[in-house]
Formats: sequence, structure tokens, C-alpha cells
Amino acid sequence: MRESEIIELFLKHLKRQGELPLGDDAGALKIGDGWLVATNDMLVRKTDVPDIMTPEQVGFKAVTMNVSDVAAMGAKPVGFLFSLGIPEELDEAYLEGIAKGIGKALDYYGIPVLSADTNEAEDLIIDGIALGRTKRLLTRSGAKPGDLVCVTEDIGRALAGYLVWRHGLDVSPRTREALYEKFLEPKARVGEGAVLSKFANSAIDISDGLSKELHLISRMSSVRIEISSGRLPIREEVYEVAESLGMDPTEIALASGEEFELVFTVPPEKASELDFNFTVIGKVKQGDGVYIDGEPLALYGWEHLAGGFVL
Repeated sequence: MRESEIIELFLKHLKRQGELPLGDDAGALKIGDGWLVATNDMLVRKTDVPDIMTPEQVGFKAVTMNVSDVAAMGAKPVGFLFSLGIPEELDEAYLEGIAKGIGKALDYYGIPVLSADTNEAEDLIIDGIALGRTKRLLTRSGAKPGDLVCVTEDIGRALAGYLVWRHGLDVSPRTREALYEKFLEPKARVGEGAVLSKFANSAIDISDGLSKELHLISRMSSVRIEISSGRLPIREEVYEVAESLGMDPTEIALASGEEFELVFTVPPEKASELDFNFTVIGKVKQGDGVYIDGEPLALYGWEHLAGGFVL
């Protein structure tokens, strides 16, 4: 079964939910005049850890992938919890590296660890939980016709870095450094999420690929999204990898998962209030579906339990 099919199966039986129904980057409970946001995300060595990733990077990423979900909801992260599944052969030095990485991430995001647990497992598993608080929630269902469709920073480097590693491409040190920065050491857009909570109508983080995230916003908001390939913020290093492999750089950018950039929709008059780097890639209209350059956008991206990236 695919991840999406498993989710649908469980949702049929999980009827008791919070004030915000399941389906967003995180769940939320109304507390006073604000929201407590909670999310959990699991890192598994077999599927999530390339052999060039250091244990410190593994630990840091386990925190980042959870904090990113909180940021996508417009919340400020306030705490982190995790459970650690440890295979028998894992040595102490590797474990200490993970601990250092988690510690560095907690310092970077300015949050405390609140609880942790360990157990024996067949593979290394770090199952994290991040908590956050916000006055105003950002969801995937709030996009409105007339909104601008925007993305923070650039996209495509995470998948391009994966392709360099996977195919053993001979690239320059500068290119490798730029790609591996995103592939091995991604950062959550916490500050941007806090700002967006005041101005944006919807948001989602790019964990499974821009294409899939846009389709989610379109479906959950019941709107049509139109983007332009010429507006996608793709760095030259992604073009270099695409040329080496005979691939389309736009498809790499659309499929690239675990970018942890934020895709959001915002009214045009509010866009000037945003004090961070972002690119307008399209517009929200009445209707349904996602289109690029006037044509239906295929579902590119990462699919758990289905072999990885779909291109």
C-alpha cells in the first residue's frame, strides 16, 4: 500500500480529532485565544539516511523535519520530543553523533527537549514530535482566488544533491557544496512561518515535492492553481545536474522532496509586507486542479512505500 492509501485507511477509523481535522502539516488544539500546534515525523535510516550523511546531520535533520511542519502552520516552535529505536549493531560513537546533532538543532531553533524514549529496533529510527504556538493558524485549505502563489528561497537542490550522490556525478566542489547543503543539512523556515501567520491565507512545507504540495493546497482549498515554469527559483547547480543526466531541471525542482521551503498563498496587497526572500510563481483562481504554463501539472515527488521519487 502507498502512504496515501494507508492514511485513508486509518482516517476511516480515527473519528475523534482536534479542533483542526487531520490533513495539514500539523494538528492543533485551541487554547485560550491561541493554538497549540503539534506534529510528529519519523526518520528511518534505510529510507532517509544516505551513507554520506554524518550522524550529526541525521540528528539535526530529525529535529528540522518536525520543526518545519510547525513553521508551515505559522507557529513558533516551543519544544521537541523524540523516541529512538536503536539496532543492536549501532556503536556508541554514532549514537553520540546523533545526540550532538539533536543538541545543535535545539540550539539553532531555540527550543528545549521535553521528553525522550529509547528502545531496541531492527533499524535506526528517530520519531520526533514538535510543539508550537500561534495566534493564527495557517492551513492547506485557506487559499483564495486572487492570491499569489509563492515559495521561499529556491527549490531543486535537495533532489539534485541526491542525484549527484546516487549516480556518483563528477561535479565541481562548489556545486557539490551548494547541493549537499540542502540535501544533507536542510533548515526549517521558522522566521518566515511566523511572518506568514499574519499575512498569508495558506501554507505548506515542501517535504514531498512542490508538485504534490500544490496539488494538496488546490484540493483542500477547492481552487485552481496556475504557475509558470519560468518563475520557479531554480539555481544554476540544479541546471548543471539536469544537463549531466539528460533530465528536465523543472521536473527536478517540482519533484524535489525534503526541501523544507514554504509554499504559500497571499493576497497581492499583503505581499509587500513580507520581509524575507520569496518568489511569486503563480496565482490562485476559481476552479480546480494545478496547471503549469497552461497545462495540467503531473504529480511529481516523493512517495513513501512506493519506491521513492516519482519523476
